[in-house]
Amino acid sequence: MQTILITGGTGMIGKRLTELLIEKGYEVIIVSRESSVVSKRKSVSYANWNIADQTINKEAIAKTDHIIHLAGAGVADKRWSEKRKQEIVNSRTQSSALIVKALKEIPNHVQSVVSASAIGWYGADTNVSRQNGFNENTPADKEFLGDTCRLWEESIQPVEALGKRLVKLRTGIVLSNKGGALAEFRKPLKAFVAAILGNGQQVVSWIHIDDLCRMYIEAIENKNLHGAYNAVAPNPVTNKMLTLSLAKKMHDKFYLPIHIPSFMLKIILGEMSIEVLKSATVSSHKIQTAGFSFLYPAVENALEELIG
Repeated sequence: MQTILITGGTGMIGKRLTELLIEKGYEVIIVSRESSVVSKRKSVSYANWNIADQTINKEAIAKTDHIIHLAGAGVADKRWSEKRKQEIVNSRTQSSALIVKALKEIPNHVQSVVSASAIGWYGADTNVSRQNGFNENTPADKEFLGDTCRLWEESIQPVEALGKRLVKLRTGIVLSNKGGALAEFRKPLKAFVAAILGNGQQVVSWIHIDDLCRMYIEAIENKNLHGAYNAVAPNPVTNKMLTLSLAKKMHDKFYLPIHIPSFMLKIILGEMSIEVLKSATVSSHKIQTAGFSFLYPAVENALEELIG
């Protein structure tokens, strides 16, 4: 069976993706800064890389059939200082540059590269996007996340000139019971408070983690896929709808909806509040037209699976 090399494989998405790849019989190599990591599973191995030094294990590249590039500093992990914003950009562009360098310099038989991107590419909703959703031909937004995504995608683009098929998945808000956005939504609900952000009418374009990981596998296996695709479920919801749907799943009718004012979010989150309060309706039409079928197209059945 083929070998998949994953960058960022120790994160929430990488861990679940590794599980699904193993179930399908793939061998997985996870690149890590820790060269001493030993896998407990025979189908998974670890190889070291150093982004700052632009070095990576040559044997790992030589035996790889496909690369899934997830590496990047968490956008929501820390407040956005200028230093942190540079870290967010550099972690993506420099890791991409290392992949390009490795594929140029190390003899390999890599067939495809599937790279993460994000729906931060798109700006705030317009009248047109509210009706039809942003599609992959929409230019990158000029704000920080839009610019970050543009630089991110540009940094991995040279692999195409090396003869590798390139797929970029612009990922929405990932719903998982292992962390991420859903964990943040659940925190106030532990105190039976449904915290609606701002007026709650901003559209959230989301995706169940299993659908996202299945899309990565589809991008490997379907040789007709190339270029950018929006990795979002077909039915985006408002922040209020998502919050109340989650509250109902967790507590039935026993919760208190509370709006967190926009000004308070701006004080707490700083510049990041722009993204939290931004409405972005993103279309999944292109990936569906390419033949991908969602297991969780609606937020209700996604939450049912995750929360039970």
